[in-house]
Amino acid sequence: MSESHRAYDVCTHADVVRVLDDHTTFSNAVSTQHVAVPNGMDPPQHTMFRAVVDRYFTADRLAAFEPRLRALTAELVAGLPRDAEFDFVDAFAEPYAGRAQCAFMGWPDALQDALREWVKRNHAAVHAQDRQAMAAVALAFDGYIREQLDARRQRGAPTDTTTDLLSETVDGRPLRDDEIVSIVRNWTVGELGTIAAGVGILAQTLAAYPEVQDQLRADPTLIEPACDEILRLHAPLISNRRRTTREVTLGASRIPADAPLTVVWAAANRDPLAFDDVEQYRLDRDPSLNLLYGRGIHICPGAPLARMEFRIVLEELFAGTRRITLGGRAVAATYPSAGFSELSVRLG
Repeated sequence: MSESHRAYDVCTHADVVRVLDDHTTFSNAVSTQHVAVPNGMDPPQHTMFRAVVDRYFTADRLAAFEPRLRALTAELVAGLPRDAEFDFVDAFAEPYAGRAQCAFMGWPDALQDALREWVKRNHAAVHAQDRQAMAAVALAFDGYIREQLDARRQRGAPTDTTTDLLSETVDGRPLRDDEIVSIVRNWTVGELGTIAAGVGILAQTLAAYPEVQDQLRADPTLIEPACDEILRLHAPLISNRRRTTREVTLGASRIPADAPLTVVWAAANRDPLAFDDVEQYRLDRDPSLNLLYGRGIHICPGAPLARMEFRIVLEELFAGTRRITLGGRAVAATYPSAGFSELSVRLG
């Protein structure tokens, strides 16, 4: 393979931290074909758009959303089978992520099925590296979101997150529709992909390790740090991309300019040089070492929402059940997805 076509995986915790901390050398602008707001931008452009995005994940905004999120979570938990095996991913994790996203954005619940199917098509296209399919999937999502934007330009439109995005400005001008679509695409993939995967991983861990389940049932204040630790061990997002802006040495490799990098979160968070007893569940770790939500200027803006979503899922599962146990089938998802494509559990 020629040097110009080599790709590099960044796997150690130290190397990943170096990449995240040096956004000048390791650029997020990896695609020249699609707008990626703000995750595919570098400063100063990233700084302007990130300021817009951060406003949607403030403590006040999330506190206002929490009652609605809790209500839909409790409703889903109440509808799950009892004392019979069922597929937790299909019956709860994916519907939960879809309904949570629709509620957060102000979209009709009827859109969630289309979004779930879209995420599956998107993952399949990425897995196959089918550029034609990826373009078709992107166009389909564009249509879903522009329909919601057009509806909110009409008289009597609801006041919600989607409507608010239409009133945002950056650099003294309104956001363009393609920029809004890109922001919402990023949020939707994060919700229906990463959150759904995380919910499945949490359920599997609670069912497989009853001592962890007992610990969290007895002391709900431990739920949030426990979720971070469980998802350090079992990543709900495997990797992200970067590109070098200059020749650089990383670890033992001399990497040329304009080389594609894959930052492998799943490997960095299980690096024994960074974590003692790396494969053990421990709540006494330094939380700053956990790269679950990234680090630096590109740290996940939705991390506060994600933590709230995971916490409420566990709180409502514990409130509505006496015990969560494993069933007879668990099928790991195929990269670039994470977690499980199927997970049989039983609720008592």
